[in-house]
Amino acid sequence: MATELSDFQNGKFILIDKDKDWTSFDVVNKIRSTLKYHFNVKKIKVGHAGTLDPLATGLLIIGTGKKTKELQTHQDAPKEYVTTVKLGATTPSFDLETEEDKTFSTENITEDEIKKVVNSFIGKQKQVPSSYSAKWINGKRAYESARKGEEVKLEPVDIEIYEMEILNISMPSVELRIKCSKGTYIRAIARDLGNALNNGAYLTKLRRTKIGDFSVKDAITIDKFQKLL
Repeated sequence: MATELSDFQNGKFILIDKDKDWTSFDVVNKIRSTLKYHFNVKKIKVGHAGTLDPLATGLLIIGTGKKTKELQTHQDAPKEYVTTVKLGATTPSFDLETEEDKTFSTENITEDEIKKVVNSFIGKQKQVPSSYSAKWINGKRAYESARKGEEVKLEPVDIEIYEMEILNISMPSVELRIKCSKGTYIRAIARDLGNALNNGAYLTKLRRTKIGDFSVKDAITIDKFQKLL
């Protein structure tokens, strides 16, 4: 870990393993305030490459100083996630942010059917983002309107699923590894998976494991960053 202010001003990438309930902005703000306090400076540039939902954990690339100009390159890189999807129910947000609003029987869903549907998701496609996503619409984030009960209409976007592997099936939960293009919403994949099975589904766990060539295996927690500094 660099120890000189000039190292961070010239630019560094810091790989953070984000905890649950932290927003990406929380992480950026914490690192910025930590650096400002440690080096006794009033300003230092800090940014991130790709928002991660508060309920998700995993890899967040933080850039400091001149390296903030390179963050877009990593934001555009393919992402990999490990996620758990619960079949047999839906929530308005397609994850645990909201309560279940509908339930369905999963008795007739077979493992072979799940495997067939999962394989059908691989490739280029159009995806309608979740209304609880951070997409900008009419000057504000979509989730801001959705949380107020306002109707949110989002247009389909072009995405690509490069790999989608079943890691475990323990009904009604399915654990998946997904490698996808930028702009892909894993919560929307859960929704579409449920629809494809003529059922319902939502995320119960989400962890980002890779961004391009960067892996969460090489990341550190915020606490570890502060101790190393």
